[in-house]
Amino acid sequence: MSTALTSWKAALVAAGAVIALPATALAHPHVWVIATGELVYAAGALTGVRFAWEFDDMFSAFAIQGLDANNDGVYSREELAELATTNIESLKEFGYFTVATAGSRKITFTDPTDYHLEYRDNVLVLHFTLPVAKPQVTKSPLRLEVYDPTVLVAFAFAEAETPVALAGAPAGCAVAVERPKPLQPGQQFDISESFFNSLTSGSDFGLQFANRATVTCP
Repeated sequence: MSTALTSWKAALVAAGAVIALPATALAHPHVWVIATGELVYAAGALTGVRFAWEFDDMFSAFAIQGLDANNDGVYSREELAELATTNIESLKEFGYFTVATAGSRKITFTDPTDYHLEYRDNVLVLHFTLPVAKPQVTKSPLRLEVYDPTVLVAFAFAEAETPVALAGAPAGCAVAVERPKPLQPGQQFDISESFFNSLTSGSDFGLQFANRATVTCP
């Protein structure tokens, strides 16, 4: 099994979220995420991306086991803090499943800030901000892509009018969203497990399932 996939699987185990499946029969995808985002601008420059990732109910149910420390039936931000840190730290190897480009230039992100988990309507939602290393001012189209190269996690932009919004962007900027054909919970690939074991964070197989937001400014 690849190092990347092994570490991500280990992170899921640490989060208490992997169902007891044989290592040779791990299903793909294994986790489903509905994502919303906000591209944040200041003084005409992109400064970061805010995300809210809503996990599927099965992942959420396994992940919260044993975390209601005071047994009050409520999962507070404090009780979920360690799990939030586990999620954020394990995502770093995969670039937080987020790729952004300005024209042909790749945008570099720094470590996430303002991250926390909330439990609402029986699902976990991970909130975090990805600051850009250098604020971006560009007239070229800016593209944001969210996907898992190993397809262990299936992402989908929320079915909302503006799943990716602009905050503080220059006047006249607009965002267009492109969604792949969605993978439904329980849907699996008819591909050998050895193929998926060969995928790494640098693989391009998952690119076909990328969710894209493109920003154009006058």
